Amino acid sequence: MSISQACTRVVLVPLKRFDDAKSRLREALTDSEVTELAIRLATGVLDAARPLPTVVVCDDEEVAGFARRCSADVFRSSFQNLNGSVSDAYRHVGHFNQVIVAHGDLRNPEGLGRFTPGEGVTIVTDQRHDGTNVLALPSGLDFRFSYGAGSALRHAQEAARLG
Repeated sequence: MSISQACTRVVLVPLKRFDDAKSRLREALTDSEVTELAIRLATGVLDAARPLPTVVVCDDEEVAGFARRCSADVFRSSFQNLNGSVSDAYRHVGHFNQVIVAHGDLRNPEGLGRFTPGEGVTIVTDQRHDGTNVLALPSGLDFRFSYGAGSALRHAQEAARLG
């Protein structure tokens, strides 16, 4: 991959506050164990995104500091929800040709930095084919992000709407 090709893609990694992440696990693990897990998963995603430029999307100073220590840029969104924050960051990185949105809690993110999706919209679902773990799309679209349960289908419908 040439440097010019590498600079045409960017990886957006939305991250919640670590002490607020993975809330369902907090019933079985201690808060510190869940926080450590969230940090370990996010570190793995940021490491795997190399050599692509990576931007962490967050609204928390601790997460922003973590991102900078991991050599990622930071986009501070004023939105308090995932869809608004990702939409805001997607518009911010419009100078790249392609945007890859990868969640910061991927268990096996290996190869993310070498991921070369096609020209259209690429959706990588969770194991149940319900959620969207990775979403790659050209910049500049009027794409309506719709994360949450059933997001894979909604993102596919949005891609179809945009042709």
